[in-house]
This record gives sequence, C-alpha cells and structure tokens, in this order.
Amino acid sequence: MLRKPLLTVALGAMLASCTMAPNYERPDFAAAPEWNSPSGYELPVGEAMATKLTWQEFFADQHLKMGIETALENNKNLRESALNIAEARAMYRINRADLLPTVNANGSYTATESSERSNLFGSGTRSTDLYEVNLGVASYELDFFGRLRSQSNAAINDYLATKEAYAVVRNALIAETANAYLQYLADKKLLDLTKKTLDAQKNTYELLQKSLDSGIGTEQDLSRAATAVETAQVNYHQYSRFVAQDENALFLLMGVPNDRSMLGDVTLDDIELRDDLMANIPSEVLLLRPDVRQAEYELKARNAEIGAARAAFFPSITLTGNYGFASTTFDGLFSDEAFGAWSFMPQIRLPIFEGGRNRANLEIANLRKRKEILQYEAAIQTAFREVSDELAARATLDQQLAAQRRLVKAAERVYDVAQARFKGGGDSFLSVLDSQRELYSFQQNEIGTQREQLSNLVTLYKVLGGGTEPAVYKKLDEDDIEEPLEEQKKYKKVKRKQEKKEAKRIKKQEAKLAKERAKQLEDETKAVQEIE
Repeated sequence: MLRKPLLTVALGAMLASCTMAPNYERPDFAAAPEWNSPSGYELPVGEAMATKLTWQEFFADQHLKMGIETALENNKNLRESALNIAEARAMYRINRADLLPTVNANGSYTATESSERSNLFGSGTRSTDLYEVNLGVASYELDFFGRLRSQSNAAINDYLATKEAYAVVRNALIAETANAYLQYLADKKLLDLTKKTLDAQKNTYELLQKSLDSGIGTEQDLSRAATAVETAQVNYHQYSRFVAQDENALFLLMGVPNDRSMLGDVTLDDIELRDDLMANIPSEVLLLRPDVRQAEYELKARNAEIGAARAAFFPSITLTGNYGFASTTFDGLFSDEAFGAWSFMPQIRLPIFEGGRNRANLEIANLRKRKEILQYEAAIQTAFREVSDELAARATLDQQLAAQRRLVKAAERVYDVAQARFKGGGDSFLSVLDSQRELYSFQQNEIGTQREQLSNLVTLYKVLGGGTEPAVYKKLDEDDIEEPLEEQKKYKKVKRKQEKKEAKRIKKQEAKLAKERAKQLEDETKAVQEIE
C-alpha cells in the first residue's frame, strides 16, 4: 500500500535534482564614460557601427577582398581554430550523454561437454548448448546533486568559448591580411620612389661627369653625386627585398603558393576604406568584442565546475539492471520454452574518507574561477586600451598626413630653387644634394604616414568588433567539421533571443519543480495518513 506513494516520492526527488554551482553574476568592471583623446583634438564622429559592417562592406578593393577570402578559406591557424570548435562540440556531447542511461544489448552462445570421468551419475559423454540474449543498463548515475549537469554546463560554455576564440582568430586574420597588403603596397610605392630617385641621381652624375670632362665642375661635386647614387642604390636593394618579403607574408596568410597575379596592379593611392566608423560608449563596445565574450564563457565554465566539485561531497547513486532470455536451442529463444531472468542492483557511494581529495578539487575549482575573473577583467582592460589607442591615432593621423603632404610640396619648391641656382651658377651642388636628400626623406615619411593612416582604419575596425557581425563560422572541409556551425546574422538579436529562451526555460523549469514538490508533499502527507 505504501509502495506507490514512496515510489512517487523517490521519482519526485530524482526529477527535482539541480546543480550546486554558484549563481553566475557577471563581474563588475569600471568602464570609463568616454574614450581618451589627445589634448587639443576631438575624436572622430561617424555614423557606421563596425559591428554592423561586414568586412566585404568595409574593404572596397577587389584584390584585397580576394586575398581576405582566400585567407579565410585556407589559413592553417583558422582551420585549426575551427577544428577546436568541433572538438569542443564533441566533448559537450560526451558530457551530455552522461546524463542519460547507457543501454546495451548482449548475446552469447555457450557449448559445454563433459566426459565419462566427469559424469558422476551416468556413463558416456554429455554436451549442453546455451543461448542467451539480454538488455542491460550499466551504472546509470542518478544526478541528485547535479554533478553531471554541472560538468555538462561547463562543457557547453567551453564550446561557446571556442566559437568566440574562432571569431577572434578570424577577425585578427582579416585585419592582419589587410595590413600586410597595405605594407606590401607601401613598400612597392617606396620602391618606385627609390627607382625614380636612383634614375635622377644617375642622370645628375652623368651630367656632372660630362661637365667635368669639359673642364666645368669639380671632383668634389662628382664624388658627392656618386655618393647619392650609391645611397639610392642601397635603398633600392633594400625595398626590393622588403617587397619580396611582403609578398611571402601575404601568401603565407592566404595559405596558397606565391602567385603575384593575385595581388594585381593596385597602388596605395587606390585603396579606399570606410572612415565613418562610430565609437559608442565603452561599455557597449567592449561587450561586443569576441575576446571579451570568450573570456566570459570561460568564466561561466569554471563557475559550473565548482558545482561538480561541491557535488562530490555528497552520495552518488548508480543503477545497474539486466533482463534477458536463455534457451538450450537458438529457436527456443523466441518461443515459450525460453526462460527469463532479470537483475536489478542499485548502489550508493558515500564519501567518508578521501584523504582531502574532494576539498582540494573544490579549492582548485574556486581558484580557477578566480583566475578566470582576472582574465576577464584583463580582457576588458586590454580592449579599452586598444580602442583608445586607435581612436587617439585616428584623431591625429589625418592632420599629420595633411601636414606631411604640405611639407613635401615645400621641399619640392626648395629643390627646384636649388637646381635653378646651381645651373645659374648662384649656388653649389651641395645645396642641390641636400635639398634632394631632404625631399626624398619627406616623401618616404609621407608614404609611411599614408600607410599608417589606412592601417589605423583597419585596426580600428577590428578593435571595435568589426568582422564579428555576422559571425560566420565557415565550414572548411567535409572531413574537418561534421556539420556547419550556426551562422549568426546579428549578435544582439541572437543574444536577446537566447536570453529570452533561457528565461522562459528557467521559468518553465521552476514551475515544473514547484508542481512536483507540491505533488511530493501531497504524496508524503497521504503516506503518513495511511500509516496512521
């Protein structure tokens, strides 16, 4: 009479199992109300949010787009990161499977034969055949204290962290490929400038040589011209090497053999980038970055591991069961002559003395969480520093480049005047050489500043979370990933949907638990009344 209520109580207790992990709370971080800017400068004001711009919209040059697309398809580091996602997903499936019973089907055949000597109650030999089939549940743990659930929660957060790590690598690869392309174009422009300078120096040397042969000019002027030629020659060899190394770096990022036709005939002056990026308040920008989200998922995983460590202090109950049939003939297994057998063996394990193992594991879990909190805070601080640095550079580089170009124009006028005075006999060749050297230096600096300005826009796009939306987790090869990873069109939209779904699930679970507890209390009351 008592069996039914007590069974209901047991089932209610089993269904009401929950984790012992601490309630997760996002660590507070003191975000500045606004970004730092250089004294006397205003931060750029734009209307385009980096997180809403795909990299295809940010970069206009087709050769650069092709290079980035090739890198995303073939880069080895990105492929390795994608495999890490697949590995973490498989690990989560393993942990999730531990929440379910393992059911196995077994079949066996046994043949025995006894000789005359071994037969105590008869003569001759005797043979016996035995066929058996059974279904068994092997050591299914009732997760009363949420140990397995906590491990599963840790695994899913580790999986989500690897997805964000993939986004970090992907965004860094996009920016690195773009910056490598800009460096290649800048060095190629410097090489062209050096070639023109070298040709001009050679032409000047030849004119001075002819003048000296005609009895006009001095050996000193000719020697100075020769020095200028050799200096330009050194620079030409240097930039030739730089261009070749830039090409090697680009093709390594793209993961393909060297093919210069992929780079096209684009010049640095042809590159156009979106310069209307908007920097929201720090607290909004920082939480959109994949490296910050990765750090938070890892923190959630370590928080869940505390629940598993706490549950180890409490008893664990496992169930093992078996049910099957046996017969002396194979056909008899499927007829009335088969005889059945079953077994049911619940086991309880109560930790009494573990030599401090459980306490040490709990301490390790707590320490790991504290470390993750520090890493999360460090990720926030690093993100703030990176964005502030790039915004500060953005505020000054435009004016610096404009001033650099005015400086080049002024140096060109000085060089033209020096040449005219030298040809008219009003000045020495040394003035021409000095003004030419100065002009060449200013032109080099202008190209460097031009590259730096473009590179700043690329890096600013990355540190503001650009390239993350939509977060495309590409399928690389059928052999690499079993199934395509979920594509997220809008991070905020997906996050709101997930939070809403999670809140609904929690509310539904709480209502279910309340109902089960009420039913459990009712059954216990009835059981007590029946006993009385």
